[in-house]
Amino acid sequence: MINAEDWKQEQERLNGVTEKLQARITELEPEVSGLYAQVADIRKQFWGEVTVNTSTDEDFEETFYSIRQQEALLSERERSHLQRMQQWRNMNRLLPSPYFGRIDFHEDGLSFTEQVYIGVSSFVDSDGVSFLIYDWRTPIASMYYDYSPGAAGYDTPGGYVSGTMKLKRQCQIHHGQLQNVFDTSLTIGDELLQQVLGKGADNQMKSIVATIQKEQNAIIRDVKSRMLIVQGAAGSGKTSAALQRVAYLLYTHRERLKADQIVLFSPNPMFNSYVSTVLPELGEENMQQTTFQEYLDHWLGRAFRLEDPFDQIEYVLTEQSTQGYEARLQGIGYKASVDFLQALRNYTQWLKQEGMRFTSIRFRDRDLITAKQMESKFYSYDPSIRLTNRITLLQEWLLHELASLESKEREALWVQDELDYLDKDQYAEVYNQLHKERGVFDFAEQYEEVREKLLSEHRLDEGDFDYAAQEEELLRRMIVKEDFKMLKRSVKRMLFIDLAGIYVQLFQDKEAFEKMTHGAQVPSLWPEICRQTQEKLGRFELFYEDMTPYLYVKELIEGIRTNTEVRHVFVDEGQDYSIFQYEFLKKLFPRARMTVLGDFGQAIFAQATELYGEDSPLIRLYGQAETSLFRLVRSYRSTREIVEFTKTLLPDTKGIVPFERGGRKPLLSKMGSGEKRATRIAEHLAELRAEGFVSIGVITKTAAESEEAYNLLMSQGCQGLKHVTKSTPTFEKGTLIIPVYLAKGVEFDAVLIYDASSQTYHRESERKLFYTACTRAMHRLLLYTTGEWTPYIQAIDTSFYEVGQ
Repeated sequence: MINAEDWKQEQERLNGVTEKLQARITELEPEVSGLYAQVADIRKQFWGEVTVNTSTDEDFEETFYSIRQQEALLSERERSHLQRMQQWRNMNRLLPSPYFGRIDFHEDGLSFTEQVYIGVSSFVDSDGVSFLIYDWRTPIASMYYDYSPGAAGYDTPGGYVSGTMKLKRQCQIHHGQLQNVFDTSLTIGDELLQQVLGKGADNQMKSIVATIQKEQNAIIRDVKSRMLIVQGAAGSGKTSAALQRVAYLLYTHRERLKADQIVLFSPNPMFNSYVSTVLPELGEENMQQTTFQEYLDHWLGRAFRLEDPFDQIEYVLTEQSTQGYEARLQGIGYKASVDFLQALRNYTQWLKQEGMRFTSIRFRDRDLITAKQMESKFYSYDPSIRLTNRITLLQEWLLHELASLESKEREALWVQDELDYLDKDQYAEVYNQLHKERGVFDFAEQYEEVREKLLSEHRLDEGDFDYAAQEEELLRRMIVKEDFKMLKRSVKRMLFIDLAGIYVQLFQDKEAFEKMTHGAQVPSLWPEICRQTQEKLGRFELFYEDMTPYLYVKELIEGIRTNTEVRHVFVDEGQDYSIFQYEFLKKLFPRARMTVLGDFGQAIFAQATELYGEDSPLIRLYGQAETSLFRLVRSYRSTREIVEFTKTLLPDTKGIVPFERGGRKPLLSKMGSGEKRATRIAEHLAELRAEGFVSIGVITKTAAESEEAYNLLMSQGCQGLKHVTKSTPTFEKGTLIIPVYLAKGVEFDAVLIYDASSQTYHRESERKLFYTACTRAMHRLLLYTTGEWTPYIQAIDTSFYEVGQ
């Protein structure tokens, strides 16, 4: 703590800044409301001020410029209103706690030392020059996170500024009053972090700008890397740093980067609500948030029933005794591999020579254009033409053929039958529809075209023209055109390609696969993998592991769909994505930089990708030169005792460093039955709530176990329980009963592992699942069993936990 005189000076300065903030807010309020009223009036009177006159070219030009003038005035007023409104919001955001840090910096070559106070937004004095508060994202504020007192400096657009940091001070302010002030030689003093991390978990993630660490700051301010990979221990602040990075990018590139040009891929929809308040808290709009499953649903959901990753993991965790289980696991792993990716690339090269499959275009129970005709036409094109370009040429040919067939179809008997059954009302409806769709001039033009055609064909004089025949010809055209619309639409959507057939033919047998993929190797249980894949596709369903490869083949044939507007893509829980999905994201957003966050220690899905290390395929995605790797090893979420316990669960977590925040050791309770376990859990829940914990997770292995736990605890009279499933839309406070795979990325004051027995967790492949469950706990971790403890716990020294009675 600082001395009394320094405290007094800091409080006096705070009082002065608060007064100026309040004065500025008072000054802005009438401007904000006044400008809003002006904009509303201009909008209301927009057309009232403009006389629309198109009688002559001069009148039209005058009207045009009058509208442009009003439009420019409205745009200017709206810009002014938005700027004033943003300033007003920033002032109100600063008012309760104007700043959280101070550095005194003496720049080399200058005669004075500047006091730099740092907050979530900038605030300039009335002279318009003197900064009373610097936004934490400004270059000069970076020193607060990167340096201790002593030699320091920062990058600016004009070059590097060097000097000496004379003082680093941290403070906590609440409603205009100093709560704590610390002078420190560290990036962020332990005293401040202790207080921040000692608070309870919330239902939404909060900003960490006051406690950003040096290693997190490097991630936040990186603007050079095309690919930025963050491998971070559980609770190391990966996601928090990523969200501050979004805010930093929006601030630094505010003239050319907007929030809707940034996309965050979240692990599940519930996680989106969990992180939704961070950017608004920093005065920025939220970026686009979605899941990769939603992307797959968009492109494949109309053609197939799709398995989602949660259904897949439920299968992996619960179906060990079913036939074909080992083959399915092999298939999941292989279909997520670099080897399969290359095999599909080779396959599309083979398709250039043979093997393309098409779907005949059928009309009224007959083939108009057969698949054989399409295949023949496709392979008649120059073999040097790219596959996607040949598909485009075939599409154009099909549309041309359909136009020709449509003309011939007008004389078909079924058309006459349609005409015979049209009554007067239907005739009127047909005419009105034609008139509405084509417009009066088109109709007249078509009328004249048909009249001339009939006169010419039948060598009739004008006086002999049969208007009934003309009407019939028009109706025939319209009837056939309406029926052919669907055919043309399907061709434009490329439904003439038998994509399911193209994909499934990969899974005939080993010899065929090797031929089509230039000798690609396959897993040992390939025949069973082929059978499962064929059976699934035969029911118009797709395994989750097939969805991205299927879409990859589709786009290699039809052409890659791209979004050139998005500039930054963020992938959270990045270890759970396959290399296929990363390839897609790279191709889908060709102009975007990518930030991937994850922890391979929490790689609980079978298609996991190694994020860190020379063997990571992610590094090869953009190349070593354009990729930056960051490793966060300090865990801030859990108490020291919980971190030391969870470190023993995985062999490669020895380097994790716990933050020195003490607490109770994990508590292990062994009961004789499920009913007694439910009773004990109910008692512990009551005790935890009495201690003031409001965010509690009862974590289970599977959805079925989650439902069982919920029902048993409800029968014990537990109140306020929330049962979380994959369709739960938002993350809420309270006591949540939740499968571990849905708890990824979130944290709880206390975590209760519902069943930590050897019966539930015994396979080595489930070790990371168990680790993930335990690392959700901030302050308390309690584990239960009705039998033998899981082998992961049996191997732990008893000094790392307490045993319950």
